[in-house]
Amino acid sequence: MLLSVDRSDGNSQQSLSFEVINAIAEKEGVDTTAIEPPEYEPLYEVLNPEALDALFAPREDGAPRANGRVEFAYCGYQVTVTSNGKVVVSE
Repeated sequence: MLLSVDRSDGNSQQSLSFEVINAIAEKEGVDTTAIEPPEYEPLYEVLNPEALDALFAPREDGAPRANGRVEFAYCGYQVTVTSNGKVVVSE
């Protein structure tokens, strides 16, 4: 089953790293605050959350960054984050 969170409209106030945690929580059927050790591995053990947030953040002049995506395994799921703000979690 695939779960996709689309932030491409730019209205989300949450960071991409938080959206990853939120998507995993939704997939697991738990509250976002439950995605913490010892039941779940910390996101920072898989990748640097601040680097993920900065990677696709607009440039200082507001211009968007280049197209791209980051894929990684987290909490037993395959997570894909794209430059247009989509977070996709698949099994």
